[in-house]
This record gives sequence, C-alpha cells and structure tokens, in this order.
Amino acid sequence: MCEITMSPEEEESQPKCKLGVRHIQFVLLFLTLIMNYGQRTSISVAIIAMTEKTPPGPDIPTYPQWKDTDTILSSFFWGYIVTQVGAGQLGERFGPKWFLVGTMVLGSIVMCLTTVMAQGWGSAGVITCQIIQGLNQGFLCPCVHILVSQWAPLNERTRFSTIVYSGQSLGIVISMLSTGAISGSKLGWPYVFYFYGAGGIVWAIIFGMFAANSPADHKSISAEERRYIESTNSVIQTKTKIPTPWLSIATSLPFWAALAASCAENWGSYTLITEIPSFMDSVMNYDINSNSQLSALPYMVTFFVNFVSSPISDKLISSKTLSIGTTRKIFNSLGTLVPGCALFALGFIDSTQKGVAVGLLVVSVAMSACADAGGFVNTIDLAPNHVGTLLGITNGTGQIFSILAPLTVGFLGSDKTDLMLWRKVFWIAAGIYVFCGLFFNTFASGEVQKWNDVKSTDKCETEIEEKSNENLKFLGE
Repeated sequence: MCEITMSPEEEESQPKCKLGVRHIQFVLLFLTLIMNYGQRTSISVAIIAMTEKTPPGPDIPTYPQWKDTDTILSSFFWGYIVTQVGAGQLGERFGPKWFLVGTMVLGSIVMCLTTVMAQGWGSAGVITCQIIQGLNQGFLCPCVHILVSQWAPLNERTRFSTIVYSGQSLGIVISMLSTGAISGSKLGWPYVFYFYGAGGIVWAIIFGMFAANSPADHKSISAEERRYIESTNSVIQTKTKIPTPWLSIATSLPFWAALAASCAENWGSYTLITEIPSFMDSVMNYDINSNSQLSALPYMVTFFVNFVSSPISDKLISSKTLSIGTTRKIFNSLGTLVPGCALFALGFIDSTQKGVAVGLLVVSVAMSACADAGGFVNTIDLAPNHVGTLLGITNGTGQIFSILAPLTVGFLGSDKTDLMLWRKVFWIAAGIYVFCGLFFNTFASGEVQKWNDVKSTDKCETEIEEKSNENLKFLGE
C-alpha cells in the first residue's frame, strides 16, 4: 500500500479556516450536477405530457401515437455509455475543466433543439437528441470525480464527494417539479427543453470562469491550503499522464467490488428515475402536477440523507472508530440492502395503498443515497491517480444496466396498469441490489492499491518523502 499520512505536528499545522478555495470548487461541481441531472431527468416527466391526447393549450403539440416511450427513456444511455472510459482518460491527461464546459454547451444546444426534432422526425428525432446528450454527459461523472480527487483532502473526501453528488438528487427534484409545472401550464412541455438548454449554456460560462483543474492551477489559492490538500489526497502531481495499469485493474477484486456497486446503483436508480412517473400515472392515477411532485419527493428526502450520511462517514474514518473499508461496506449496505427490501415489499402494493407505495418509494430512493459514501467514493480510495479511468469503467459499465432497466419494463409487458408487470420490475431491481451489495461487502477494500503508483512499492516511501519535501519547500517560498 502506498499512502500519505501526516505526523501529529503536520496535522496540527493544517489550516483551520472554515472556508477556502476548495469549498468554492465543490459548490461549482454541486451546481454542475444539479444542471446536468435536471437536463437528463426532464424527459421522464415531459414524455407523459408529450404523449397526452389533450394538451393544456391548443398550440402545444402532442404525439399520443408514439408507442416507443420506454425506448426514448433508455436512449440517453446509449450515448452515455460510449464516452465514459475515454472521458476519464482525456480528463486525466489534459484536465477535466474544459471538457465539462464544452460538453455542457453542446448538450444544452441539443436540449433546445429537441422540440424541433420531435416535430420534424417524431420519436426518432427525440431519440437522436437523447443519444447526443448522453454522449456529452458521458464526460460528467469521470471529470467531476477527477476534480473531487484533486481538491478533496483525505479527511474531507467522503463529505465533499457526497455533497457534490447530492446535486444529482436535488437536480432530479428541481427537474421533476419544474417539468410537471411547466408541462401542465399554458406554456407546455416545449419550454422545459428551452429552459434547461438556455440554463446549461449560462452555467457553462460561469463554470469556465471560476473552476480550476487542481490547486496547482488555481491563481488565488493560499500556499497553506494548497499544501493541506496536496499532502493528503494521494494524487501524485505530475505533468505527464501516469500509465494506466490495465491488467492490475482487471485483476483487482476490490475494483470489481466497486464495479458491482455501480451496477446495482445504476439499475435501481434508473429503474426508479425513469419509471416512477409512469407508475404514478398508470397505477396510482395521479395527474401530471401531483405526479411530478410525488415523483420528486423521494429525491428530496435523498438530498437530506446525503447531508447526514457523509459527515457520519467522515467522522468514523477521521476518528479511527472504523477503517475506511469497513465504513464503505456499512454505508454501501444501507444503500443497497435496504432499498432492495423496500422494492421487494413494493411489489405487493396496489392502487388502494397509495400512501404505503409512496413511503416505500421514498425509503428505496432515499436510502440508496448512502451508497455514495460506500461504493461510489471507493474508487478514489483505491487509486486516486487513476480515478477518472476507474469511474469511466464503473460508470460506463453501470450504464449498461441503466439502458436495460427501462427496456426491461417494455420487455416484460406493454400494459402499464398491470400490477404483475410492476411486481416483476421491482423484484428484479431488488435482486440486483441485494446480490451486488453482498458482493461489495465481501471483496471491497478501503486501502490505496499498489497499482495506484507505477513505481514499485519499495520506492513508495521515497516518492512520498519527495512529495512532502516539495510541499514543504513550496510552503517556505
């Protein structure tokens, strides 16, 4: 294991400021995820308005003849899966900032064109837009993960990673509420895409102005804060890309455990993100405004769960109450086994038990947030120098499950009012949650893997010492 630790004297000398440049970077990333997840989720509610027979206004186009709505909902992930690993490699080599800015601009332009494509090409036009958006957003998580690994000190890693990624759930909440309200108004569903398209372009400009690839690239960071970050996050600062140890990654059981956690999270979460509105509409018989509000409720609770779970996780690690690996396993269990049980119970619910159904959906979605402090952040624990590539692999592979989840609903049956259809959907998701959760608990690790550094382990201490001396010299200057 090659890991940087601080002496008590060094820990005592760390900056005590409550607000630093790193916090601004995390806020920027948090808001980036809100915008991107708002863009990708809006279609889940908008598709109901797009296929209504009676729109709220005479000038609002609708397409009730479309029968491929499940294909539309899955098509985003056809593009999303393609760019994951390449995005991680490019982000590690050239820095992730401008890839995030460029792909956000392109995706936002396509968002604005969705209405025109729907009118001209029908459902095929919407599918095309969704695929292009997926290609662009494939850069999102690998690049964000690289930035988190660069900016997060060890004892703040879980907290900031979880807070940043809580932007996903808040973005879903805002998207579902705003999409339902706009779609149900006289403006109609086209303005959902205009709103998020224009908002994405504006945000890309703001992000480009204030974000930085690393502490070393930021012009106004203090020497004290820079050393505090760089001396604990295990990222070797180098001008050249460290070669990727592909064979070591492929044969690493801890990495496979993190991959299994990603697969469970993607199947479960995207089954619910894409299908909760349809379940609320077809089985629970809610109108579109009530539908969007109740569909957003689980993600609103998820947002608050993130702010509870991450400080607890960091405290357990920093106080040495539990090891990093044990902490990751506990929170991953909460994020997989509990949702699995809730979804299994949901398979027995019918339209006369609306309150119970909503409660189980809230438990399933909200508790899955605990996995952010478990399997999701674990790739940074294993190899900070290769985190973009690792997340590209885990997230890219996980997107296969994101594609299959909504397609499986269509494969199991076309009658969305059939309770047996939804029982199968929920039970399949529950089984995947439980199996992958147990696999992670068996094989996961919280230690930095020896293949994080291309040098042999007997040179590890020398490299750490050199890095520490460089930081001390920088601080002295």
